[in-house]
Amino acid sequence: MSKKKPASRGESRSSAPSAGQVAKQLERLDRDILRLANERAKVAIRAGKPEAGPAGEAFSDQQRLQHLIEGNKGPLPERALRTILREINSASRALVKSIRVVYLGPKYSYSFQAAIDRFGESAELSPVATISAVFEELNKGQADYGVVPLENSTDGRVSDTLDMFARISIKICGEIQLRIRHCLMAKCPRDQIQEVYSKPQALSQCREWLAKHLPWARAVEMTSTAAAAQVAASKPGAAAVASFAAASAYGLEVLATDIEDNKTNITRFAIIGGEQPSRTGHDKTAMMFEIPHRPGSLADVMGVFKRGRLNLTWIESFPMRGTPNEYVFFVECEGHQSEAKVRKALAALERRTAKLVVLGSYAKALSVE
Repeated sequence: MSKKKPASRGESRSSAPSAGQVAKQLERLDRDILRLANERAKVAIRAGKPEAGPAGEAFSDQQRLQHLIEGNKGPLPERALRTILREINSASRALVKSIRVVYLGPKYSYSFQAAIDRFGESAELSPVATISAVFEELNKGQADYGVVPLENSTDGRVSDTLDMFARISIKICGEIQLRIRHCLMAKCPRDQIQEVYSKPQALSQCREWLAKHLPWARAVEMTSTAAAAQVAASKPGAAAVASFAAASAYGLEVLATDIEDNKTNITRFAIIGGEQPSRTGHDKTAMMFEIPHRPGSLADVMGVFKRGRLNLTWIESFPMRGTPNEYVFFVECEGHQSEAKVRKALAALERRTAKLVVLGSYAKALSVE
């Protein structure tokens, strides 16, 4: 039997780097990341100066970030990479101008998560008590942007938001598609829960799960999921349906996760206020209109989109205030209002409607966790 030849004095016994070598390599890479992040911030500051054009365009290009993420080869997952790029972008934006964003609070609500996803933690995020308060803050010039829920894949439209669009002239400049994952949380065991608190939409989205697992518990409606978590943190026998972030923030034990009945539960949020974005090639245009109260009026309006080959992505009817049996219609179609075919369609709609308001054009958003 032959003996294994011993390694020569100059030959390495292992190709794996030592712990010291790994530490030096990580330190060097961290210094490179720090240097590049600061170089990027300097470019962002120059881009944000008035003589360089509108700052919003330099910071609101979600398509650019999405292209970067699509080119990711790992091992960092998409969610982690999105967070890193978002926060670098947010910090750079704050160096140019402090941006105040109002949302339906309190903190750790789903509207808060949507605001974080779009603007990052370097923005001044300000919670308000109602959806109407978001619109009012913008209307008074007290905020740069607002984040409001528009529709849910389970419950459909958010009536409070549509009502405010009909009452106050505010534009939509973006959208956020947020995957909603509800948790049951409390400070007591499940069999001791007597009441379950949450906002009406969240309770509705978990109706079947709650009926099966907590049939004895009384459902109590709240203004937000985060407010429900606050109650559950202080009231014996109370539980909440809210996000995992809310459970962590208020010291609650998560008793069950993903309790929503629809496992593809998504809420679409509208970003309101701010400047109108330029065309990206992957846009949608939202509008609302009133039509004459006569037979065929709605068919005439819908025919405009058909003839213009404009695909509708959303349509809702909403009762007009103080006018029985009449409605205002909210419609969204593919395309940007600067495109010729969309401009042509809007001109035709002007002639066929009693009132037409273009709410804005904005890039399509992908769903985020």
